[in-house]
Amino acid sequence: MKYKRILLKLSGEALMGAQQYGIDAERLMQYAKEIKTATETGTQIAVVIGGGNIFRGVQAEAFGLDRVQGDYMGMLATVINSMALQSALEKLDVNTRLLSGVTIQRVCEPYIRRRALRHLEKGRVVIFGAGIGSPYFTTDSAASLRAIEMDADVVLKGTRVDGIYTADPEKDPTATRYPQITFDEVMEKNLNVMDMTAFTLCKENNLPIIVFDMNKTGNLQRLIDGETVGTLVTMNGTQPEADEATQESNLQSTIETTTSTEQA
Repeated sequence: MKYKRILLKLSGEALMGAQQYGIDAERLMQYAKEIKTATETGTQIAVVIGGGNIFRGVQAEAFGLDRVQGDYMGMLATVINSMALQSALEKLDVNTRLLSGVTIQRVCEPYIRRRALRHLEKGRVVIFGAGIGSPYFTTDSAASLRAIEMDADVVLKGTRVDGIYTADPEKDPTATRYPQITFDEVMEKNLNVMDMTAFTLCKENNLPIIVFDMNKTGNLQRLIDGETVGTLVTMNGTQPEADEATQESNLQSTIETTTSTEQA
């Protein structure tokens, strides 16, 4: 296990599957099964989901609505998605807690950092709904902020594309994927990874980001195991050092392998 604690960011649009709106049950259960498998290795998992499959705050002005009001509507959309994921996980016997940046007492707990940390330490999947609870901030920003507050090892941004490309691979067939890239290179090349607020938060706190294809079965577990999947964004464009426990485990495995070879 390479990562002890992760923040998984999922887009609301991904939950639509092949639909044009709402939540696709098969896609929802696929994500829940991927998360369940990951928890079985002992990894602590926090999740932030967008609400674009239901409503996006930036759409409000196009409808003639107040932007702040629209952002709160978008927050409620993320809570709906979070509730759906929580229900799917609980059907698979995964202990979860849903914490909201906006107080909704009957359906979720209010966000309290120490409480969230305690849930993670007890092995529960923690889902953060309603963004950070304030307008003008995206769920990408919420993911970055919550990851920093939870002292996560990495932000895993699950998308329908298998990494960061030189251009939009769905529009430009000549686009090539970066296996690794630095924060500065992303900014210099103006690549679309996260909104600038979210991206800057990760950069300033030296928090790695991995963009990967969440729709491919097994990708989440492979990332947690330390395999190269998607595109890694770090300060220097290289893999971060493994934590002390991981280094000790790797050393023990090496010793055992060497001993077995010598005895043979």
